[in-house]
Amino acid sequence: MPRLIDPTSDRPIYRQIADHLRAGIREGRYPEGTPLPSESQLAEMYDVTRMTARQAVDVLKNEGLVRSEHGRGVFVRQRPTVHRLARNRFTRQRRETGKGAYDVEMKELGFTPGVVLVEVGPVPPPDEIVKRLQLEPGEQALIRRRRMYANDEPMQLATSYLPWSLAEGTPMAERDTGPGGIYSRLADIGHGPVRFAEDVSTRMPTPEEAEFLRLTPPQPVFFLVRVAYDANDRPVETCEHIMSGDRWQLSYAWAAD
Repeated sequence: MPRLIDPTSDRPIYRQIADHLRAGIREGRYPEGTPLPSESQLAEMYDVTRMTARQAVDVLKNEGLVRSEHGRGVFVRQRPTVHRLARNRFTRQRRETGKGAYDVEMKELGFTPGVVLVEVGPVPPPDEIVKRLQLEPGEQALIRRRRMYANDEPMQLATSYLPWSLAEGTPMAERDTGPGGIYSRLADIGHGPVRFAEDVSTRMPTPEEAEFLRLTPPQPVFFLVRVAYDANDRPVETCEHIMSGDRWQLSYAWAAD
């Protein structure tokens, strides 16, 4: 058994093996995107049963350090970490760059952004969206559902809703909203956002969310809900973000008084 594994320790052997493998990942012995040794190889390396080796790998899966690929093995995850500074994301200065907040944010952090629009159009909104946007009974909303990437790695799911009474007949209802995104188009019609409110919670992902974000149970996600308000304090957009909890750092800043 390797010197770093102590059979007399109170710490279970599978956790000692997990500690050793975790250190190997952090020190670069197992680089991002490369496979870990198989269960059989780990069992031989550490002179343990395959069950013990599997338990050690499960610890790393639960921490989000590795992921399984069916028929291929267990791979070290490629993990671009995004520092999201909420206060700076939606300023006019950023909109005037001609790009959306996510595009600008990713490029500033050195990542190549990617956004795939998977749904756009009018829909009967769910009850919670009716409440957030203060819609009238039976009023429709525009939905814009996106999948977002950094360096081709899936980073988040984002779904925006806007009152259809504002979006109908505008570029907001088109696939390409034009320079600056939907907030610039809202500004064009006199409803540019002047304040935002965000609520952040954590929950377990749905199977579809976990598949897209390449999560290994039981990894949680951030569930971030934002509402944008215009100068008349009318809610003009709400967005739901599903974000892998191990890839994002959410930062908020405010004045003391």
